[in-house]
Amino acid sequence: MTLVAGVDSSTQSCKVVIRDARTGTLVRQGRAAHPEGTEVDPEAWWEALREALTRAGGLDGVEAMSVGAQQHGMVCLDDSGDVVRKALLWNDTRSAGAAADLVRELGGPERWAEAVGSVPVASFTVTKLRWLAEHEPDSARRTAKVCLPHDWLTWRLGGEFVTDRGDASGTGYWSPAAGEYRTDLLRAAFGALPELPEVLGPRDGAGEVKAFGDGTVRLAPGTGDNMAAALGVGALPGDVVVSIGTSGTAFAVAGSPSADPSGAVAGFADATGRFLPLVATLNAARVLDATARLLGVGLDELDRLALAAPAGAGGLVYVPYLEGERTPNLPSATGSLHGLTLGTSTPAHLARAAVEGLLCHLADAFDALGLDPARVLLIGGGARSEAVRRIAPAVFGRPVVVPEPGEYVADGAARQAAWLLGGDEPPAWEAGGSERYEADPAPGIRDRYAEVRGLR
Repeated sequence: MTLVAGVDSSTQSCKVVIRDARTGTLVRQGRAAHPEGTEVDPEAWWEALREALTRAGGLDGVEAMSVGAQQHGMVCLDDSGDVVRKALLWNDTRSAGAAADLVRELGGPERWAEAVGSVPVASFTVTKLRWLAEHEPDSARRTAKVCLPHDWLTWRLGGEFVTDRGDASGTGYWSPAAGEYRTDLLRAAFGALPELPEVLGPRDGAGEVKAFGDGTVRLAPGTGDNMAAALGVGALPGDVVVSIGTSGTAFAVAGSPSADPSGAVAGFADATGRFLPLVATLNAARVLDATARLLGVGLDELDRLALAAPAGAGGLVYVPYLEGERTPNLPSATGSLHGLTLGTSTPAHLARAAVEGLLCHLADAFDALGLDPARVLLIGGGARSEAVRRIAPAVFGRPVVVPEPGEYVADGAARQAAWLLGGDEPPAWEAGGSERYEADPAPGIRDRYAEVRGLR
């Protein structure tokens, strides 16, 4: 049996899966936590990878490995390769002002969409570099190299300073349409031109693992988490995937690059040579966590409460901008409740409103893609919620398919590693079971949400 390893270094944890390269069968796996916060010492990712890999039984028998990781994070290195400061993560919004400045300086959002397929917001690496230049000039002067979380981990594993087109497309200084860095934009943002990772193609090798053991383990280029998830869930052109994790995303595999001057849709590349138009939200599964905490219940009880309340929650609307928001671009926004009455002041109504508010928020993201798929694939930790699964088709207005729960990012990275070993396309691993959910569309829920989401 030929084995491959896939890594998901996410905001909250590191997951490692070891799979059969031919069939995709899971052989073993491991997990380790990451520290909380929106800035993290990358060394914590490395220690978590070591721990997760140990819990997965190490690399014994593994022939190829790939790292998928959270997009956008800014990792700055000095001339010696040492980390200059803690990495700013995608969900750190301190660079919102820098993003607005950069958009204005280039001549507006249309110019950015034309240049790199996306309009930068606080999540994008280029805005974090501008913030660093303005607020920590000493750190900026020490910065000789800039990379992303998956790049840094790949470099630590094998020693090659590389990235892939999928993750590079989320920096704000690499063009998916042109397939090249826009160093002019980076220099304008940062005031200097640090060394950048070489952008590898989908099947290019990134060397061999040198950090663990004596065996020969080939390294695939790796990719960003959303690109890896698309691989892991087996998304095909025509599918729309909605992921409810720490962040929320709606994305689709496309054959040509996109450029949305409104900034709602990020025109990313994917991990196969295609493209991945994507809408991302800051608020997703943690909306459920926060509501459960507020009600003093567990997530299972939150589901029971939500399903016990009427559709539309009696007019109670929960706008879930609990951590600011990226789409719409409202970094300083807060969450809000509307329609609170004596009748809706119950735990069940609040639970239902939270689930519906989260789904309406993600449906707005889905609509921004401008697609009309026959189905939506629903993945991520939030998709394990029974209330989310049953209410989603009514809010989305179409059937929802929930694949068997899995580590889709790590699985996608493993699939990329298997692709490195041979084949013109990623291996066609047999998918596990999935559940299909249908419900009559309930447009009134979204209409009511649309009435109040912009109120402050």
